[in-house]
Amino acid sequence: MPAKTLDVESLQAKTGNIYETLSVMSKRARQIAAKDKLELDEKLKYFEGFDDDDDFSFNEEQERISKEYEKKAHSTERAIDEMMKDEVYFRRAEDF
Repeated sequence: MPAKTLDVESLQAKTGNIYETLSVMSKRARQIAAKDKLELDEKLKYFEGFDDDDDFSFNEEQERISKEYEKKAHSTERAIDEMMKDEVYFRRAEDF
């Protein structure tokens, strides 16, 4: 994946501080990754009780599900996109 440049000044304008913006995006990326992992684990849990002697179709289905999640954009990239589109809700501790 080629590196793409970001408009750091527009990101900084979201919170007023570039470090705070990075912190918000980092936390959001961790949330996205945890949600994706939970979804993947739930889908693969179905295959846990089967023996290795069962059909190869189970392995093929597991592989298909795993590849589907590998094709998704990385959680960091999705967090940056959400921040750029103002889809991330955040608040400061001193605000409440």
